[in-house]
Amino acid sequence: MNIKTIAFFFGLIMADFCFGQQEFREDFTLKLPVDSVRYYQQEVKKSPYFVKENTLQIYPGEHVFIETELKEGKLESMKVVKENVNPSKTIEVEFSQDTEDRKHKGMVLQVSNPFDSNLLYDATMYTVGEPKWVETSILPIKPKLTGFELWNDVIITIVLHNWRLQN
Repeated sequence: MNIKTIAFFFGLIMADFCFGQQEFREDFTLKLPVDSVRYYQQEVKKSPYFVKENTLQIYPGEHVFIETELKEGKLESMKVVKENVNPSKTIEVEFSQDTEDRKHKGMVLQVSNPFDSNLLYDATMYTVGEPKWVETSILPIKPKLTGFELWNDVIITIVLHNWRLQN
């Protein structure tokens, strides 16, 4: 085996090690009813769920499992996984649009807390008709419960960040 072949296989192994831990969303077309006549539509390219360390970007229609690592009671690392194989350390997040007769009724964010402490995070959203990111308030999620956040806005995407536990 020559040096180029060895270097090539080493590069593949390193790429798999570095990027294999990160789950990516596949390309899809986001289509959101705005009212009985208008829709918002966007092509979403293949991209990581975590846009930077512990910063999750999620679109309506997505449902993800976030496996965490705790160190001294703090959320040390987070990654999206395909299945919830470690329920005691996996946060479940689902973001959806509620519609009726092809009309927007509201947006719903569900976040389950598997921990023995309150789960907190911050949220920033991008909505139809608002050309900038907007901070929104989020309620803490009690231990072992699911929190529900509701909005009347048509939200294109939401970023969840600054995840933390509170005793």
